Amino acid sequence: MSPADLAALHAACFTVPRPWTASEFADLLARQDTFLLQEPTGVLLGRALAGEAELLTLAVAPEARRAGIGARLLAGFLAEAAARGAETAFLEVAEDNQPARALYERAGFAPAGRRRAYYRHPDGTSTDALVMTRALDAQA
Repeated sequence: MSPADLAALHAACFTVPRPWTASEFADLLARQDTFLLQEPTGVLLGRALAGEAELLTLAVAPEARRAGIGARLLAGFLAEAAARGAETAFLEVAEDNQPARALYERAGFAPAGRRRAYYRHPDGTSTDALVMTRALDAQA
């Protein structure tokens, strides 16, 4: 997918957090530590550096959800992160995003912290972000 395709999918999936632009995707993809995993209706952008991996975004088209795409992308992230030498992985997720939280918990992530009022809604309200982490190994 091109950066424009990634931005379009991201916009179809998110209003909070703000969808990323094609330029933001292009900038991230130009980095040596960043990697993209994709399926026809889903993408995951991650990075691995200095023994840590961060899941930057996971987006699955609304009409394709609950078909295992997110789980496959997440498994790919864990494997790629471990292959790049990461020993731990972390992510942040909106506290009220129950489907995503359940996906991450099934993959072994556990809450490690909270970023209060991290996600801003267009109406001025906010939602906390949960920071979740898990250890990685060669069988991630």
